Amino acid sequence: MNFNIRPATKVDCKDIIRMIMELAVYEKMPDQVKISCEELERDGFNQNPFFGCLVAEVPEEDGFATVGYALYFYIYSTWKGRSMHLEDLYVMPQFRGFGIGKSLLSAVAQVAKEKQCARLQLSVLDWNTPSRDFYAAKGAQDLTVKEGWHLIRFDGQSLDNLANETQKN
Repeated sequence: MNFNIRPATKVDCKDIIRMIMELAVYEKMPDQVKISCEELERDGFNQNPFFGCLVAEVPEEDGFATVGYALYFYIYSTWKGRSMHLEDLYVMPQFRGFGIGKSLLSAVAQVAKEKQCARLQLSVLDWNTPSRDFYAAKGAQDLTVKEGWHLIRFDGQSLDNLANETQKN
């Protein structure tokens, strides 16, 4: 199958938000998506973007159709330095098995290396065996198993409560 991987542009946000919803349905959490196309445009395509994104496209009669995306952002490790977090890697089901996901992942890794990142990390749901197997086949380590790390999150009321705590003298 003929496809192309390229950096996303602001114009791609409508397709990216569509695929974010498709991924959320697959992950059985469609009600968790609260982001809008306008927020993606604002946060990813300004002078100081919060994230980077690559898209996969296939030829279509009137141009190209966007069939996958990889959304990432930079983080910092006090042990290793510059690092990258892959938030989403998604390919529409009918386009899987043609190397598009592998090419997206490889392209993200290239960006990480160009930016001198020591790590590329991501999270995968425990029941998502196909994705876990895919990443393992590419050499990824499962830190939950290997090192016992757990992903911890504050959001909503717990984030508000934490932000509102003050140190008492």
